[in-house]
Amino acid sequence: MRSSNPVFSRRGFSRDNGTAGFNATPQAGGPAVGTAQGNPYAQGATTPYATNPYAQQDTQYGVPQAPPRGSVMTMDDVVARTGITLGVLVAGATVAWVMNLGLGLAIGAALVAMVLGLVQAFKRQPVPALILAYAAFEGIFLGAISNFVNQWVPGAAMQAVLGTMAVFVTMLVLYKTRIIRVTQRFTRYLMIAAISFMVLTAVNLLFMVFGGGDGLGFRSGPMGILFGVVGVLLGAFFLALDFKQVEDGIAYGAPREESWLAAFGLTMTLAWIYLEMLRLVAIFSGND
Repeated sequence: MRSSNPVFSRRGFSRDNGTAGFNATPQAGGPAVGTAQGNPYAQGATTPYATNPYAQQDTQYGVPQAPPRGSVMTMDDVVARTGITLGVLVAGATVAWVMNLGLGLAIGAALVAMVLGLVQAFKRQPVPALILAYAAFEGIFLGAISNFVNQWVPGAAMQAVLGTMAVFVTMLVLYKTRIIRVTQRFTRYLMIAAISFMVLTAVNLLFMVFGGGDGLGFRSGPMGILFGVVGVLLGAFFLALDFKQVEDGIAYGAPREESWLAAFGLTMTLAWIYLEMLRLVAIFSGND
């Protein structure tokens, strides 16, 4: 199951990155591996190794061998890389907050982060330095914006952080208890909703630039609240897709370096949710 997160959907743990055929059962309790039917990464292979680029050929007999022990991704790897990436993001946000950076620098940092994110998204291999650089600039952007909003609405940043943590924990519980199941239909509908959301956001931005004011009113008043709630919900559902992708990557023995892509994708999603939370806090406070 591919995530709609651009990091995962571009490459991530899809495109046959598992070690199908090395084990009769996946490592994380997923479906049976060893055939194309059991392994979603095999994409119709007629043999367990036909589409596995990580299968190592025995130099004497030409038989695919299992990867060395410890070379496959584990949950500890994902947690560690995600912790490092989020730590860099928080460090960047702290610097921007303490230095009281202006909105001009915040926008510049956001553009740099976007470019770095796109470059990594289209890379065939994860580049840790690129991922951490993205996290640093994204942190600078979020820190500067948070400081600006916090001066207008004291405590807004902390409320947004707590809200983001609540969304993450809630979605993790809902996913682990299988209350939310990530299926092809779920992914398809979420993609349609996400594209529609982004189109409306772009149109609203154009109206703001050329027409002034709040554009179509998607960022203030009742419409702004509704739009913000939809943004948070979309981010929350993206988390479910990311959880599924990580779970499948571990189950099918994705290479260990793929944990950096997991960290990258989760960081992107959490940053999105935080930003939408911050906007909601600002709108609610402005309506008081």
